[in-house]
Amino acid sequence: MALLFVGVDPETGLNGSPTAWVDTETRDIVLQSYTADDATRQEATENTVPGHVKGIPAHETVIRFPAHLIPLLRKACDAADRL
Repeated sequence: MALLFVGVDPETGLNGSPTAWVDTETRDIVLQSYTADDATRQEATENTVPGHVKGIPAHETVIRFPAHLIPLLRKACDAADRL
């Protein structure tokens, strides 16, 4: 597996920050971001939609990717499309 770096949140300095990569083999978008707070995780756990089991499976998590980084996410999607 090789990750293609797409970008990092410029507003967070050197203390760790939301980052986007694309897996060059699978074209999956890989995100590092803030762990969702308890209220958000609880809402996600209780929220049910057709075809989706209730809760968060042990192999998944909920993250928050800041809205001001939507352009970075679009850039990651574009990069995945070009692979």
